[in-house]
Order: sequence, then C-alpha cells, then structure tokens
Amino acid sequence: MTRIGRERGWPPTTRQQFEALRSPRGSLFVGTPEEVIEKILFQHELFRHQRFMAQLTVGTMPHHKVMHAIELLGTKVAPVVRREIG
Repeated sequence: MTRIGRERGWPPTTRQQFEALRSPRGSLFVGTPEEVIEKILFQHELFRHQRFMAQLTVGTMPHHKVMHAIELLGTKVAPVVRREIG
C-alpha cells in the first residue's frame, strides 16, 4: 500500500495501520489459510454474507504468488468455510 500510495499521494502505511487492517474487523485478508478462515467465519457471524470476493492483484505481487494465493483459497480456505457455514 505504501508503494501504491506514493503514486497516489497517500502517506506511508504504518505497521500499526497494517495490523489494524489485518485484524478480524479490518479489511485485509492477510495471513495463513487458517487466519483467513477464522476471519471469514468471524465476519460471517457478523454479516451472514453468502459470498466472498477478493482482489488479489493490488500492488506488485509477483504472478506466481497470486496463483499460489488462489490455490490456497481454493484448496485450503474454501472447503473449510463451506463446511463450517453449510
């Protein structure tokens, strides 16, 4: 976000801001598959949403990492979330 912010005139993201954004109530889904599962289930308890949309290509993440993230979402995260929320 800091790199993108430079182009758009935003101040650098602090570690404190990043941690808040990746917390259960934050907007970023960052971490291990287990952490992402916990966050999706936490938010499902709050919102009862039936869909999850993610944008994985913000910034300069290399293609192979984007593909790995998609693989983890499909093989590790989605099956557990589907099982838990029915």
